[in-house]
Amino acid sequence: MESSRKRKADGGEDQNSNNQGKYKKQWRTPRQIQTDDPPRAQSIEPGDSGIWITCTRGKEAKCIAEIRDLFDEYARKLYSHGDLDLSDPVARGVGIEDEISKELASIQKPSAAPLFHPVRVEMECVVFFKTRPPIEPVSLVHEICSDAAAASMLKRTRFVKRLSPVNLTGKATKMDLERLSKEVLAPHFHREGSTKKFAIRPTIRNSNQLSRDGVIEQVASAVGTGHSVDLKAYDALIIVEIYKNVCGMSVVGSDYDRLKRYNLAEIYDPTPKPKEQTDSSIDGEDKGRK
Repeated sequence: MESSRKRKADGGEDQNSNNQGKYKKQWRTPRQIQTDDPPRAQSIEPGDSGIWITCTRGKEAKCIAEIRDLFDEYARKLYSHGDLDLSDPVARGVGIEDEISKELASIQKPSAAPLFHPVRVEMECVVFFKTRPPIEPVSLVHEICSDAAAASMLKRTRFVKRLSPVNLTGKATKMDLERLSKEVLAPHFHREGSTKKFAIRPTIRNSNQLSRDGVIEQVASAVGTGHSVDLKAYDALIIVEIYKNVCGMSVVGSDYDRLKRYNLAEIYDPTPKPKEQTDSSIDGEDKGRK
């Protein structure tokens, strides 16, 4: 009798422990539920805009942290008086009660998508940040690099190297490259009476779907007539960034090379020219004169 009761008790404990384990796995705290919503995209999709960033090897996480702070600072600087209100609520004259109500409302419903969202690209030394309106990647990067060049002694980043803005992305195929060319180039080259000197610079990493010469030829044909190629004294430079199966495109201004190709590391600490090249060029000039 005692043994049967003992077996029954043992069985009951096992059943309860199984149930507890089952319910424990399914239960989540309100904060966990909140952080799960809204879901964040983990890949680059056709139609996205953003900024490619190269960085020091092994410092991708630190690069993301420091460039996010820089992006947020410039978003406030450039867009706080436009479509996006990033100014301080106290400075705007918003009352404390209104701010509390706004905070409670944000807890009860999913927040808006972030202005900048890093995407894992599974490549060393490369980071990508998606952007959303009103952020315009080219103007944002140009402002950051212009300010850095004007005050290069005030180094703002340690691990960030080159910033490559792309206004539109697609797949690394001839069909999508044609579509990107039509959409991105139209405002710059397809206006009536417009004549510009242009150059094309593709960057291809970890991809063999499109060749450099093929990209240049296809993009040049999409520029249209009335424009001429000038690799050094261009009015507009067409940047094509291809990483794995993703292709992005943008058009930047004539000061791109002066701003070290938007390479913050080079703006802050330019790589010195090899002494051998300098000496040989001087010797060459002297020999010519003799």
